[in-house]
Amino acid sequence: MPRNNRRREEGEPLDFDRLRGGYRRTESKRGESYTVQPISERNAQKTYTCPGCHVPIAPGVAHVVAWRNDGIMGESQGVQDRRHWHNHCWKIG
Repeated sequence: MPRNNRRREEGEPLDFDRLRGGYRRTESKRGESYTVQPISERNAQKTYTCPGCHVPIAPGVAHVVAWRNDGIMGESQGVQDRRHWHNHCWKIG
């Protein structure tokens, strides 16, 4: 099939920061299911305290946000209880 070299002007432009940071995914830890959303350096605009090490995550530091999606109260409660983690703390936690 021939290649189409025409430029598409439809849809949203690519967000390269989002592509570099990764996409929302589901992970399993200790038998529980979590939704994990990477936050890029550019989008990290507030200070949060990491629940893994209790050290602040400064603005401009890439990290992940995670919440349970299999809790008794459903995913909407999990989103309200979400926590910001250092990437390393989430991986080892």
